[in-house]
Amino acid sequence: MTISQAGKQLSVELNRIYNEREAVRITNMVMEKITGFTNTERLINKQALLTAAQQDQLQAFEEQLLQHKPVQYVLHEAWFAGLKLYVDENVLIPRPETEELVEAIAVDIGTSPQKALSLIDIGTGSGCIAISLKKKLPDIQVYTMEISDKALEVAQRNATANDADIRFLHADILQRKQHKNFPPFDIIVSNPPYIKETEASEMAANVLLYEPHQALFVPDDDALLFYRAIAEFGLQNLRHGNGKIFVEINETLGEEVSTMFNQKGFSAVKIRKDMQRKERIVSAVLK
Repeated sequence: MTISQAGKQLSVELNRIYNEREAVRITNMVMEKITGFTNTERLINKQALLTAAQQDQLQAFEEQLLQHKPVQYVLHEAWFAGLKLYVDENVLIPRPETEELVEAIAVDIGTSPQKALSLIDIGTGSGCIAISLKKKLPDIQVYTMEISDKALEVAQRNATANDADIRFLHADILQRKQHKNFPPFDIIVSNPPYIKETEASEMAANVLLYEPHQALFVPDDDALLFYRAIAEFGLQNLRHGNGKIFVEINETLGEEVSTMFNQKGFSAVKIRKDMQRKERIVSAVLK
């Protein structure tokens, strides 16, 4: 089987469960993984034959993909802010909108007169936020908090692979008694669980079947559960004067999250929209 034939066959099969554009995108990712060739290189070498091992690998990947398994989990890789990360079912797949959260923080820190800042990423998952910020701003001290041992292993693996000096801490943000064990920080960032349980019916099968529900969902009757805990952590662990919090939010919860931060005593609370004009980030300052 040639490279061209393999790509066409995979795309046709994926079209059974994905639209044409998504099927092509996934096919390109798989074929690059198998052959080591970019899209242009595959066009040049389209008549090259796959080895027996490559054909076996292609078949294995195809079988998993047709079970709605996300391509990032199949290939064990995802790209985030220009960084290649290992991912598996113990962590969420990094999303483009979270890159906007990283960029907002990087811009804010970049304009700060104080460079020796400390930051904690609460619920780090794959480590995508913490690692990308450390790479963009090497002078800052970066810590992470994560409840899942398996997720911490993934994040540590990614930090090592990307040569990012980060401190990983195992803790549960919902356990308020643990807050006192942490040092003071200048910045708190988090992309916590924020999808209401009733919204699950609107989600794609590949998300529901494979991504960790612990990192996705919150009870319908307590959608601000994690944001309140983050705010309370900030009241105890942010440095007063100009300590800042940045959180990614459910697009339907912007006003509720910002009101909560105001009620907790934070100031300069802002709702920021993502590139799709959806309310995606809330930032707040502790004076």
